Amino acid sequence: MTDPTTKTVVRTDAAPAPAHTFSQGVRKGGLLQVSGQGAVDPATGEYIGAGDVRVQTRRTLDNVRAVLEAGGAGVEDVLMFRVYLTSRDDFAAMNEVYGEFLVEHVPSGALPARTTVFVDLPHEVMLVEIDALAVAG
Repeated sequence: MTDPTTKTVVRTDAAPAPAHTFSQGVRKGGLLQVSGQGAVDPATGEYIGAGDVRVQTRRTLDNVRAVLEAGGAGVEDVLMFRVYLTSRDDFAAMNEVYGEFLVEHVPSGALPARTTVFVDLPHEVMLVEIDALAVAG
């Protein structure tokens, strides 16, 4: 049983290594927070899908899923996704890929909550960043 007072860093090679001063994920008690992920190939450390929000959204969600799994959770356990987009014009394409991902990974049909905001992101190539809050078993 996880000690509810202990904060544990979640780390996996199946998602990109954090580039700055943060963890891929942090678990405390039953909560697991996944840091914002981008469209980085974990094998190469390079951004993929320049100019293609569909490709970037799928890679980003796969990176979030890898951290969730490393922390003892899955997409089914996500309470909240936060999606950050650089352009309103990319919303429909992102939303389509996001919906396909949820159909694939949330068989219960109990969809997580979501917030989408439009922002500048740290790297010019980034069109999307996504983080997640889950309850880990």
